[in-house]
Amino acid sequence: MPKITDKSEGQKAAEADVESFRHELGPFVVAAEETRMAMVFTDAKEPGHPIIFANDAFLALTGYARDEVLGQNFNFLVERGADAAALAKIESEFKGHWEGGAEIQYRRKDGSAFWAALFISPVRDEDEKIVQYFASFVDLTRHKKEQIESNMLIDELNHRVKNTLATVQSIVWQASRTNSDPKVIREAIETRLFALSRSHDLLTRENWESAGLADVLNDALEPFGIADGRAERVTIKGENIRFPPKAALALGIAFNELATNAVKYGAFSNATGSVDIEWKIEPRADGPRLILHWREKDGPPVTPPSRRGFGSRVIERGLAYELEGAVDLQYRTEGLVCTMDIPAPAPRNG
Repeated sequence: MPKITDKSEGQKAAEADVESFRHELGPFVVAAEETRMAMVFTDAKEPGHPIIFANDAFLALTGYARDEVLGQNFNFLVERGADAAALAKIESEFKGHWEGGAEIQYRRKDGSAFWAALFISPVRDEDEKIVQYFASFVDLTRHKKEQIESNMLIDELNHRVKNTLATVQSIVWQASRTNSDPKVIREAIETRLFALSRSHDLLTRENWESAGLADVLNDALEPFGIADGRAERVTIKGENIRFPPKAALALGIAFNELATNAVKYGAFSNATGSVDIEWKIEPRADGPRLILHWREKDGPPVTPPSRRGFGSRVIERGLAYELEGAVDLQYRTEGLVCTMDIPAPAPRNG
């Protein structure tokens, strides 16, 4: 707490002037005392503009008692860690050079910070000489907090847009690289963008904080599981572990690729095939890993492809780049087996 100084004779005289104002400008002083806006009077004749009057709103805002405020230098709330720019703004207010109020960060008695817009007006005597200053403080703390949160949201949005554009660019590049037929390229791009859009919708419902692995999987499989009784041909085992947005998007695209392949060539391409999906977390020396198995069975006999297709590239590169994970695709005769080995997400607090 700032050191409390004894009142000088000039200070006492200034306080007496305030009392005289109570008679000359009675309604104004009463209003200053009763208003919810924080206000003070300072002595213009003393160095440092000592405070000679403080209303209850100012005391409530700063946490000080009245006897701890009276006699203090006007800048006592900013003396701890005040920068030159803030002090210059305050001095400009006293000189009447600052337009629209100066935004200053102050400190309460308990050390907590608050922002306020400072407005200072001179009080003149009959000879037009400035004898006091009238200062009012508009609490901007909530506004500043909302401003910071808004800037954080904008930064996060920019980050998401950049990541999404990078993903789209990768999809377009890989589709164009592995195909020459414009119709095939268009279909490849559209289906992947649709999968990306569904993952975005899921994260939006979760306020872009995180998404459960089971939710990501179900959301990716939904377009493939509605018709032909396929919903009964999928089993999912594993806790609904929550992943951050970046990982959820990468996993959603990977699951879409696996489901697309199953519809075209694998377990979903006939009437009897099915898919078993399960995962667990395994401890490792370099940190816990999540191991996920996608196993297809009872579909058409599988033969290894002569070359790596677009879908496998999307899965392998996407998870390796976005999640620092590894993917093992085994084209067994009885059905495709995909094993994902990715870092387990950190446990959420609370």
